[in-house]
Amino acid sequence: MNAPLRFQTLTVSDLSIAAGETTIVSDVAFTLAQGRPVTLLGASGSGKSLVAHAIMGSLPPGLSARGVITLDGQDLLAATPAQVRARWGRAIAILPQEPWLALDPTMPIAGQVGEVHRYLHGLGSADSATRMRSDLAEVGLGDRTQAYPHELSGGMCQRAAIAVTHAAGAPLLIADEPTKGLDAALRDGVVERLRREVAQGRLLLTITHDIAVAAALGGMVGVMHDGALVEFGPAEQVLEAPRHAYARALIGADPAQWPSFPLPAAREAVVSASGLSKRFGERALFDGLDISVRRGEIVAIVGPSGCGKTTVGNILLGLVAPDKGEVERAAGLAPTRFQKLYQDPPAAFAPHQMLRHSLGDLLRRHGLAWTQAEASMDRFGLGRELLDRRPGEVSGGELQRFAILRALLLDPVFVFADEATSRLDPVSQKDVFTILIEAVRERGLGLLMVTHEAALAERLAKRILTLGAAEAA
Repeated sequence: MNAPLRFQTLTVSDLSIAAGETTIVSDVAFTLAQGRPVTLLGASGSGKSLVAHAIMGSLPPGLSARGVITLDGQDLLAATPAQVRARWGRAIAILPQEPWLALDPTMPIAGQVGEVHRYLHGLGSADSATRMRSDLAEVGLGDRTQAYPHELSGGMCQRAAIAVTHAAGAPLLIADEPTKGLDAALRDGVVERLRREVAQGRLLLTITHDIAVAAALGGMVGVMHDGALVEFGPAEQVLEAPRHAYARALIGADPAQWPSFPLPAAREAVVSASGLSKRFGERALFDGLDISVRRGEIVAIVGPSGCGKTTVGNILLGLVAPDKGEVERAAGLAPTRFQKLYQDPPAAFAPHQMLRHSLGDLLRRHGLAWTQAEASMDRFGLGRELLDRRPGEVSGGELQRFAILRALLLDPVFVFADEATSRLDPVSQKDVFTILIEAVRERGLGLLMVTHEAALAERLAKRILTLGAAEAA
């Protein structure tokens, strides 16, 4: 549905964002015009999403924005809370970085898309249902309309959130990491959808760490680093001949260019399974599947979104029961030494608990010292100030690094990493995998990784298991 309202220009000038007396984003300025989208690249925690939320008027509590943000001459920062809320969905829509935070866990996705058409656009129930089916079919979920979010894969939840945002039809669309966790075909489909939004006259601001997405969208590209916009210009200029040192490092950090990571010979199997079969309803994910992960080994599972990659890892951990088959885990080890890194990091944290408390509870429960956690935070590039924030008040990449840090503190023998770096920029992704590989090499960790990035799997994994194209959770 095309919204009748169209904006011509969004202008951001002298934008600074502070937490109390501490400035975390400073002097950001750019212009977004019809037909010329803007894409922001940069490391997790560099301030990209905060810029988006400042425009949206949805900064987390405790953060404040200064400067000028004008939409066709109207100062958005000067709006009252009621005026801000009135714009949401109607004038400005945001696709949040985390689908877990964007979807209602108590409602099937059909209802979540349909209610946008019914209550935001005032359509009747029949027309709303027709629009809903069209929106979900466009993102490949036409046969999952009655599924709840917990019944969908991470990539499917991302597509459902895209359908909800598209249904709003707002003339200014902000897409925060819209392709994370999606395989190449689905990623290209989302990019094409965003290009159509631009062609229909909508203003588009995209935040991503995927260089290919930035190149495909074209328009203008900005690179953020440590809260500052260090480079901004036409996409082809910034991506092909970046001037700033960080921009060059970011754009040059493609996994295909990583050096090899030699590992010693793998040892005994830490977890293995034979003859695994699993169905969801009428859909068969896999049948007669054999898999094992040995100490000191990296195994990758690749395949389209929804083909059952996460399900395999969950079966190995005992979180999901197979329909058929046997699983054997190394004997004599505490369950805490078998860990999972979730694709959606909010799923691993209590939403209202400060990260300091979350980490402190773990340390006390397992008799670990704060010095161990602090040393790990330094290695993961996590500042101490983040400890006094809730999960929703840090970036998705920062939260994922906390999740990885927390898992490694328990000295695991097996880690199932479900798209564990999908929220990280290439530079941070390389840094995190360097730490994980060090654990594989020095501790004998067995690592099972799910990824949509073929280059990443080929560079790191000794063995790659490819699953088919079944569309199930």
